[in-house]
Amino acid sequence: MPRLCLILFGSPGSGKGTQAKLLKESLGIAHISTGDMLRERVTSGDEIGRSVASLMQAGELVPDETVNRLVEERIDQPDCINGFILDGYPRTVQQAQLLAELLVLRPIRTIVVHLVVDYNVIIARISGRRQCPVCGSVYGINSIAPNTVGVCDKDGAKLLVRDDDREEVVRERLRSYEQQTSPVLAYFKKSGIPCWDVPAAGVAPQVIAKGIEALVRKERGEAA
Repeated sequence: MPRLCLILFGSPGSGKGTQAKLLKESLGIAHISTGDMLRERVTSGDEIGRSVASLMQAGELVPDETVNRLVEERIDQPDCINGFILDGYPRTVQQAQLLAELLVLRPIRTIVVHLVVDYNVIIARISGRRQCPVCGSVYGINSIAPNTVGVCDKDGAKLLVRDDDREEVVRERLRSYEQQTSPVLAYFKKSGIPCWDVPAAGVAPQVIAKGIEALVRKERGEAA
């Protein structure tokens, strides 16, 4: 059976990361987050990290060439042998076109899931996130709250607002998404790739994941 490329498509804060982690386990495939890869590069301070740090802090998109190179290297790693979930990529039609070229050279079946969430919900969700600078745990003001306000449950460190989670940055990210990323969904649909719209607000993440898993297994002709 061909490898699976599951693209989780949706605006920042739509829950792509959460769904990717759940589906990684249930489908037995790798989770590739371009956002995580870029943040790791920024933390490492290497050439790529230095070049994208200011862009990410301002909520602007990283150049296609940089992201494309990272993804191409990543999908050929051993843990992607059965397939992979793309979280945060592609974000532009150019990226989508390059991805299509990469996948046609490999026996990979592509499925797109579009997580649909109202922008007002997204702004409240993201700007309310807090992260532990020590262990990386993420909390929410209105969900997954820490036992003590502003303090990590695991190590007692003071929780911080990530630079790209500030409200003004979130609004800029959504503006960039609307202008540059939304056309990617239209591109996939025109290409004949299976695309599914999945409501992702007001429903437990586990329930959403179960529904997506069922869609993927149906598209692959597998038993539920």
